[in-house]
Amino acid sequence: MGKQKIFLDKLSRSLQIRNKLLRQGLAECLGTLILVMFGCGSVAQLKLSEGSHGIFLAVNLAFGFAATLGILVCGQVSDALKTYELKNAGELPIGIFATYPNEHLSIVNGFFDQLIGTASLIVCVLAIVDPFNNPIPQGLEAFTVGFTVLVIGLAMGFNSGYAVNPARDLGPRLFTSIAGWGSRVFTHKNCWFLVPIFAPFLGTIVGVIVYQMMVGWHVEGEVRDKKKTTEDNVKLSDLNDVSAS
Repeated sequence: MGKQKIFLDKLSRSLQIRNKLLRQGLAECLGTLILVMFGCGSVAQLKLSEGSHGIFLAVNLAFGFAATLGILVCGQVSDALKTYELKNAGELPIGIFATYPNEHLSIVNGFFDQLIGTASLIVCVLAIVDPFNNPIPQGLEAFTVGFTVLVIGLAMGFNSGYAVNPARDLGPRLFTSIAGWGSRVFTHKNCWFLVPIFAPFLGTIVGVIVYQMMVGWHVEGEVRDKKKTTEDNVKLSDLNDVSAS
């Protein structure tokens, strides 16, 4: 056991990556893999079994827990979610892998659907990680983010799935294009693929602005004011002590 431990220690030291950006990239890659593998796996099980091995709730639960596990694996906040069905007669539904709009959904409505979903996710995530606003106990952040993903899926998953993250949608879409579905994964519904790429970016900005303007800056300012008041009281107390002596 001693020799094995020494060997493993030397191996870990020799393979250690010290470039922080590269380490973060590898961790995010693994976390996204966990998310997509478990999440899309639940969609595939539901679609290929024609509903005998899964329901809509199960898919949302799978993506919620997949997000939790992905965060725990990579140690950073990550999100991205489930797909919706696009049937092709005699073929594997490409909706297993990437998001596609339901028939009733227009491009404009779909854009706002994704923007609002992403903004909602960001507002919740910021509230979870904000140290000034009822901070979540350390270690539970991943579970609360996963719960947020679950709630968004249950509330907003019908229209087009809820990509709310380009990394979750674009990679699987490229895979389906290479795997045989070709350019139609990009041209379907007037180039729908652009929506889950650009709408989440704008949704992120909107979410940050909404949270900071309505909650974040105020609770942070309150803590700052209390700290300043305490410091002023300490200084005044010190001056009084000096004067008394």
